[in-house]
Amino acid sequence: MERDGSEQPPDRAPQIETDDHTALVSKPRSKGGNGDLASAGFNIINSIIGSGIIGLPYSMKEAGFPLGVLLLFGVAYITDYSIILLIKGGNLSSTNTYQELVKKTYGFLGYLILSTLQFLYPFIAMISYNIITGDTLTKVFLRIPGVGSENVLTDRRFIILFTTVIFTLPLSLYRDIAKLGKVSLVSLLLTIVILVIVMVRTVTLDPQIPKSENAWVFAKSNALQAIGVMSFAFICHHNSFLIYGSLKEPTLNNWSRITHVSVLLAVVISVLFAVCGYMTFTGYTEGDIFENYCRDDNLATFGRFCYGVTVILTFPLECFVTREVIANVFFHGNLSTAFHIVVTVFIIAVATGVSLVYDCLGIVLELNGVLSATPLVFIIPTACYLRLSEERWNHSDNLISCLILAVGVLVMTVGFVLTILHPQECSHGKEMFYCFASNVSFHNGTLPP
Repeated sequence: MERDGSEQPPDRAPQIETDDHTALVSKPRSKGGNGDLASAGFNIINSIIGSGIIGLPYSMKEAGFPLGVLLLFGVAYITDYSIILLIKGGNLSSTNTYQELVKKTYGFLGYLILSTLQFLYPFIAMISYNIITGDTLTKVFLRIPGVGSENVLTDRRFIILFTTVIFTLPLSLYRDIAKLGKVSLVSLLLTIVILVIVMVRTVTLDPQIPKSENAWVFAKSNALQAIGVMSFAFICHHNSFLIYGSLKEPTLNNWSRITHVSVLLAVVISVLFAVCGYMTFTGYTEGDIFENYCRDDNLATFGRFCYGVTVILTFPLECFVTREVIANVFFHGNLSTAFHIVVTVFIIAVATGVSLVYDCLGIVLELNGVLSATPLVFIIPTACYLRLSEERWNHSDNLISCLILAVGVLVMTVGFVLTILHPQECSHGKEMFYCFASNVSFHNGTLPP
């Protein structure tokens, strides 16, 4: 694709030819941050396997188990490819944020559309994190001896307010996202603990729970909706420029290395989680896998606690993005210390207020997947790169980008229609039938013979 020569920035990064594609390996015009490769990697992994991982077993139910696994690998590949493509586009256009990139390639209208999507996705995710925290930790506290249903610790509103004031607000007030690297490492370790618990329960619960009809069919009609759920889980594009800019040496080679390792680890954890969760509950799998475990299951209760903490630690990453969007749109990218605090408090206050009123987002989360996550993962990075690329039309990057773009448009349009016609049901707080029918006792993590 050709561009007018006058549009090319004079200080664009030099290009070095490689076997597969043209790589931009020099630093961008902006100064690097203070973060190392490990911290950036932990932030990417934490962004991917935050709360979205909990819905991946449900995506297997929606797509059909074998097809679901294949789609999960496909979404992971597209995530890896498009994250790198996004930074390539930034280097080609000499821009340092997602918004600047889209504005330079598609003008002010593209900038507004991207800003809206980039704000809505993490903002709705923050609301869902609060709801999950309230619902999950109240079940944990109910298992403490002497804590009854009337105790303040079992009030989801109190839990949401308490965790917001004590944990998420202070962490969200950081100005440098690299400082969340250690927090993201803790979140990653807790996610691995949750994975182990799900795997253990696959072995211990599988014989006790009846398999649903057509549990192992190759494909089901809701496969496109499943891609929306997977996109919701894997999206980290909205904070990619923030993480990239936090590197001491922000080069494409460093970024590609971090991305490949981070996405590989994330997809291994995600596939194991999705497969084990679905194999345990098959057609009875809920959107939140922890809704499937009985309330008196102590091992699952510990998993709920770990998950609640993980969500709390992921919340600040999303707040960073929403704040950056507001700063770029209304404050030209610069926030004084006072405005930084005011904007952060305002964002968190609104998100907390909504999560206190609503306790089940259901269709909203599915729509967030197909209408916000899918364009941010599939459509916008590839569309920007195709507009900026100077390679021949049949270059591998251009062909792959066109394919991903077409898939994204298909998933977004058809997924939206299917979500409206067949929205996900909310079984919020419902005890599953097998918890009563088999009279299974899960106390102390044991099962009857």
